[in-house]
Amino acid sequence: MALATHPDPDTRKKDRPPAAPTRGFWASTLGKKTVMAVSGLIMLGYLVAHVVGNLKIFFGAGEFNAYAHWLRVMGAPVLHHEWALWGVRVLLLAAVVAHAVSAYQLSRRDLRARPIRYVHRRKGSSYATRTMRWGGVILALFIVWHVLDLTTGTVHTGGFETGKPYQNVVDTFSTWYGNVIYLVAMLAVGLHVRHGFWSAAQTLGVGSVRRERLLKILANTLALVLTAGFVAVPVAVMTGVVS
Repeated sequence: MALATHPDPDTRKKDRPPAAPTRGFWASTLGKKTVMAVSGLIMLGYLVAHVVGNLKIFFGAGEFNAYAHWLRVMGAPVLHHEWALWGVRVLLLAAVVAHAVSAYQLSRRDLRARPIRYVHRRKGSSYATRTMRWGGVILALFIVWHVLDLTTGTVHTGGFETGKPYQNVVDTFSTWYGNVIYLVAMLAVGLHVRHGFWSAAQTLGVGSVRRERLLKILANTLALVLTAGFVAVPVAVMTGVVS
């Protein structure tokens, strides 16, 4: 009677097609966290540049409008009108989509792994940590409103004027709802940056026991400075410093 033969395990491994490295990276929890961290840092860089530009409003309409015009002609004469600006927009949109998708998928994966909530919250979890998901939703809705208000003028109140961003900003923050929407969103930004910067450092291997205190100070400082910088503009309009 012939004995049944079993294929050699090494032979079976050799016959399998190699897994796609990119797909394997994205499918892993570490891969999604890395994408989330890198896209978050791209958006953080944008926020820093954006708040610096916003603060130019304190130097008057001429300075602020000139800055807005420069954004559309940067890279000239090598680049055509608004090409560089659209490049930044595409990069930022890609970062936002990558960040949102990875965050959603990580959240779903976490819920599947732990369908029953903890009876007691984990030690060390902060308010920012517990509200990251809602903060992300608030910021996503704010981005849509912000673009429709000050970029396209679709929902702008007071008569949107192309080429006059100073007046458009003053119009927006001359309404109570414009201020409420913006202030709530900027508080969400601060909480998101505070927790997100810390998480990105851990994911990318920058964090360590020795650097923990420094990273926490840096995260808190970034969140505070960005929030204060963004909030300064509507407050200035409300108080008549900018008019």
